[in-house]
Amino acid sequence: MVGWFVRRVRTASGATAVQIVHKRGRSVLGIEHIGSAHDEAQLAILLQTARARLHAGQQMLPIEDGPAGGRPIGEPVVEGTASLIVWETLEAIYAWLGFDQIHDEAFKALVLARILEPTSKADTVRVLAEVGVPGPSRVTFMRCLKRVIERDYRTVIATACYQYATRHGGLALVLYDLTTLHFESDAEDRLRKVGMSKERRVDPQVTVGLLTTGSGFPLDVHLFEGNKAETKTLVPVLTGFAERHDVDDVVVVADAGMLSAANLAALEEAGFAFIVGSKPSSAADDLADHFRRHGNHFTDGQTVEATRIMGTGNQLRERRVVYQYSFKRSQHDNRAINKMIERAEAVAAGTWPLKKDRFVKITDAVKGVDWDLVARARYLAGLKGYVTNIDPNTMDGPGVVAAYRELYQVERSFRMAKSDLAARPMFHRIRDSIEAHLTIVFAALAVSARHRPAPA
Repeated sequence: MVGWFVRRVRTASGATAVQIVHKRGRSVLGIEHIGSAHDEAQLAILLQTARARLHAGQQMLPIEDGPAGGRPIGEPVVEGTASLIVWETLEAIYAWLGFDQIHDEAFKALVLARILEPTSKADTVRVLAEVGVPGPSRVTFMRCLKRVIERDYRTVIATACYQYATRHGGLALVLYDLTTLHFESDAEDRLRKVGMSKERRVDPQVTVGLLTTGSGFPLDVHLFEGNKAETKTLVPVLTGFAERHDVDDVVVVADAGMLSAANLAALEEAGFAFIVGSKPSSAADDLADHFRRHGNHFTDGQTVEATRIMGTGNQLRERRVVYQYSFKRSQHDNRAINKMIERAEAVAAGTWPLKKDRFVKITDAVKGVDWDLVARARYLAGLKGYVTNIDPNTMDGPGVVAAYRELYQVERSFRMAKSDLAARPMFHRIRDSIEAHLTIVFAALAVSARHRPAPA
């Protein structure tokens, strides 16, 4: 579709530029600059000029004057507008994903409105009005949240998402990751707890675990207490997912925060294959034989395999560990090391407060830089490890690395979730209310995922 339209753009100087843009689909074919305005009066003149130039040569319909004091006969009057194409497209996707089996119009309106503009329940009424879609009142939305809990919409949606994800075949890979959401409040309760914050805050928080397909399509979402350890969330989520959908032959990919001998043993007992990130510092021991023979020389993209004894007692296992070296990663690691050295030197000089700075060494109350630790970090720069129970004949080292790299898809989904949750303080007093909101966000995540069919 080819079209022309007038747009306003904020310039670096703070002025507002008025332009006429010529587009074909998503491609910009040309831009005509009309001028830049520094106040409302100049802006109005430039907009009028742009519209006149855009509609140059178009003739006006002859309109007769109406009764004295009245509007001229035939003058168009805008009674209202509606973005029906947008709304009908979202409704089609909502139905395509199977969410229409919930049969709750208020819930659907709340989900689709938040895709258009993440906001509070009260303000959702305004969003629907601006789109031109008749919507429920705030009271109706509140009643809807009660139904969300009573009828367990979250399970219905999770089942619909799984059915959609496996519509053309089974799952070979699932991704799992965690994030935290904090509250601007000092009060803790049975769910909101002060814990290890990914944003380094000391406010009460909750922990949200998200399970997705290999492409980032949401499958399940779970809520945990803010002080619950990351390693203790993986197994309940995976075992619950497996029991609900009768799944036992899926590869689970998770980051290093989930790496514990107990977790890996429990996943293995549940029948899961796994790929879990490992901290680079473990490479010194895992690759000791390689370092004795070749030093820290690696070629870009090279993978090296090793084994590691993990666990105690009945959980004692010899695990396969795959390491990959990346020149680009080594450059990134060295830049990070340089910044940490600068921070450590500032702490030693007394110009920066001591926090959890990596390379700070304290001897007899004297602060300094731990250069041995710096040398060790530089020696291992560019390496990243992955612990797995997949047989090398089934998946080689590069395959393990490639599978783990898909974990960034979970981060994409989390960014969508947090942009919605952070729009307004939606988490309230009790767990049921929080779960209701997460169900709404879960639905919005699925609709917002990149698996969008072309509506009929």
